[in-house]
Amino acid sequence: MDAKTLIPKDKFDIETAEKLTNYSFAEVKKIVPNLLEWLQDGNWPVSKIVADFLIIHTENITQEILQILKGNDEVWKYWVLLAFGNKVKDEIVVNEIKRIAQNPTEEEITEGLNEVAKEIIQL
Repeated sequence: MDAKTLIPKDKFDIETAEKLTNYSFAEVKKIVPNLLEWLQDGNWPVSKIVADFLIIHTENITQEILQILKGNDEVWKYWVLLAFGNKVKDEIVVNEIKRIAQNPTEEEITEGLNEVAKEIIQL
């Protein structure tokens, strides 16, 4: 099986996204970055399906989550915080969420990330 066939082709490719549940994390590990791209807009139909699959594997994708949270796409950060923020236990990721809550950039404030992060860490 080529894991790349499990990457949705567009935001309406629900059929492909739903196939993820038939595979183990080990089988899709190589395409996790591609799957996370579908969380760039939580309004896309495939976004929730992909997020629901990845949430089960949160502890296996902490480096990918951290990379997004340290990036410059505030909208993507927002959706990743909503999806994984209260599930992630990795100390480095939790510290980044705390940073967003306590010392956000201007862009993070504009997108309301600091407020979402505060709710996650319950400040």
